[in-house]
Amino acid sequence: MNIVLINGTEVKGCTYNIKNIFLNELREGNKIIEFYLPKDCPYFCCGCKTCFFTDENNCPHVEFTIPIWKAIIEADLIVFAYPVYVLRAPGQIKSLLDHFGVHWMVHRPKEEMFSKRAVILTQSVGAPNKYAQNDVATSLSWLGISDIKKLGFGLMEHVIWDKISERRKKIIKTKTIKLAKRYSRKYIVHKSIKHKILFTICKMLHQKTLKNENPISADNKYWLEKNWIKMKIKK
Repeated sequence: MNIVLINGTEVKGCTYNIKNIFLNELREGNKIIEFYLPKDCPYFCCGCKTCFFTDENNCPHVEFTIPIWKAIIEADLIVFAYPVYVLRAPGQIKSLLDHFGVHWMVHRPKEEMFSKRAVILTQSVGAPNKYAQNDVATSLSWLGISDIKKLGFGLMEHVIWDKISERRKKIIKTKTIKLAKRYSRKYIVHKSIKHKILFTICKMLHQKTLKNENPISADNKYWLEKNWIKMKIKK
């Protein structure tokens, strides 16, 4: 199994320890590649729309974005691990996912994404993890992933891992290992009903816009090449 892990911080603190507990259960027999933000993608999406109008390979940040996207495409399991910042995902996480918006189902989706699984690992001092997790879950879902699991912790006691009690560490380890074991066995992912409906709606939208386009957009060219929509010949 190929695993790609996106670290939302370069700090080797609580998040780092939690994701290592998760990965340690999966190291044997699997290929793991990790990226650390913001180091591995230091630039914010600048909104130039080059990816939408032409191709993501023309993105001004392509040297950073394409290696990460390629690893995601080749992965069976995608893991995001990050701390909660002011109730939301860190800016560097959002910026990375902004670069991949071109591959949302409504634009140019990759069919490989429909068979992938994803995990979101988060932690906060005590604030809710839900909203910060939803930032990433929304993007992953629109990228086509049906199987997304979330695990978040309120550390409560301290922000430094070594100052957290062994009792709380044990709780964290137990829950994290339990989740990791879910991915120790091969599992075939099928596109969910929700994603089938979303894809169908997107297909209808592209088919409808196609007849009024001249020239044809990069998105619709892609859908035509995939044979997901048809060019209707006027009589």
